[in-house]
This record gives sequence, C-alpha cells and structure tokens, in this order.
Amino acid sequence: MMGYGFDGSGVGWIWMLGGLLVMVGFVVLIVWAIGAANRGTTREPERPTALDILRERYARGEITQQDFEQAKKTLGY
Repeated sequence: MMGYGFDGSGVGWIWMLGGLLVMVGFVVLIVWAIGAANRGTTREPERPTALDILRERYARGEITQQDFEQAKKTLGY
C-alpha cells in the first residue's frame, strides 16, 4: 500500500525548523525595534556648570561680590 503525504525521507523537520527560525526572527526584530524606539527618549538631566553653581551661591548670599569675581577669574570665565 502506498502512503500518501509521508514518504519517510525525514525532510519535514527541516520545514519545521525553518518556520521556527522565521518566528524567532520576527520576535527578535520586534524587540530590537522597541528598544531602538526607546533608546532616544531617556536622557540624563544636565549637570550645572561651575559658573552656574557660583552664581547660585552669590544669589543666595553665601559669598560676597569679591569672592564671586575671584572665583570667576580662577575658573577662567
């Protein structure tokens, strides 16, 4: 009796493996796309410069104008 649909050559597992690789490829592509989309959205807040800190200290009255000018010269501003 002839068997229809199965010839016994064992090639079916190659098709299953190929389909599995395609599905895994789609999942990897989706994860990469989501990661790439989110990569540009998270930024660290900018750190204040030395001159910004110096201006804040002067504005709060922690240092005098002479101290402010001297520190500004020392910092190279």
